[in-house]
Amino acid sequence: MKFTTLCYIEKDDKFLMLHRTVKENDANKDKWIGLGGKFEPGESPEDCLLREIKEEAGITLTSYRFRGIVTFVSDEWEDEYMCLYTADQWQGEISDCDEGELLWVKKERIPSLNLWEGDRIFLDLLATDEPFFSLKLQYQKDNLVDAVLNGTPLEFFDLRDQEGNPTGKRKARVLAHQDGDLHGTSHIWVARECNNNGYELLLQKRSATKDAYPGCYDVSSAGHLDIGETYLEAAIREAREELGLLVDEQDLEFVGMHDVYMEEEFYHKPFRNHELSAIYLYKVTNSDQQFTLQKEEVEAVRWFPYTTLLKEVQNNDINHCLVLDELKMLEPYLKR
Repeated sequence: MKFTTLCYIEKDDKFLMLHRTVKENDANKDKWIGLGGKFEPGESPEDCLLREIKEEAGITLTSYRFRGIVTFVSDEWEDEYMCLYTADQWQGEISDCDEGELLWVKKERIPSLNLWEGDRIFLDLLATDEPFFSLKLQYQKDNLVDAVLNGTPLEFFDLRDQEGNPTGKRKARVLAHQDGDLHGTSHIWVARECNNNGYELLLQKRSATKDAYPGCYDVSSAGHLDIGETYLEAAIREAREELGLLVDEQDLEFVGMHDVYMEEEFYHKPFRNHELSAIYLYKVTNSDQQFTLQKEEVEAVRWFPYTTLLKEVQNNDINHCLVLDELKMLEPYLKR
């Protein structure tokens, strides 16, 4: 087990980044990272931090914060515990580093650098001033395949091609939504007949605590595909989890696939959502169908006449995150 420190020195909304370009056999070759290194015998984390910063940048830190513990697990490297710090005051002048180029980089530009994917997760935690955290990152070769934050696994996606097939690469949800990577979702539209022979659609109102589109009206039931999951499996699971609906494969009418890209900002962070969605229709025969809502995801549900909903979405008369093209895909199936 290896023990290390890593520190991000900040000023004027920038981090001091080290571009590791010198050592040929460096595991971090060509990557951009903070400053730090291995513990020496008898050192505390702070001893190691101060010594490494002095050696690599020529300065003495006078104000720093211990932000978290990062555990690295890999099929190619020895396991590592890393003590993560930020610092904002120091004495002395920053000198050249014999391990690469030191450069002040605006925080908003850092995600575009050549970073380890796991580094992007803890840099995001630093940016949002997350309280002291424990993050476990698991790699296969250079690929991040799992992450656990404070004992809770983070959600990962299979990235997909334009036909909806897995590409063989997976990515943490938070990173996929930063980068706009194509991933799969399943949407179930729940419908019931009205007295005038038309149809109503059930909309869910998203929880106010959601990381995207909080409090907006959305598809009846929708969700991302878990690793290795099919579109149909995800649709059935999401209907059960979000609405308490127990549906079978034969209950779902496949409407088609829909590719959509949306770019928004939530909580001062970019949100780029590129989904290839399988669209299903589920017609309930019981007009008094009851639903058991997953409160973490769904605040409430409400029935809307289809024609009324089309007009309200077109005119933005309701607070929603629906896609008009997808809504129009349902029309032929609601005229039978």
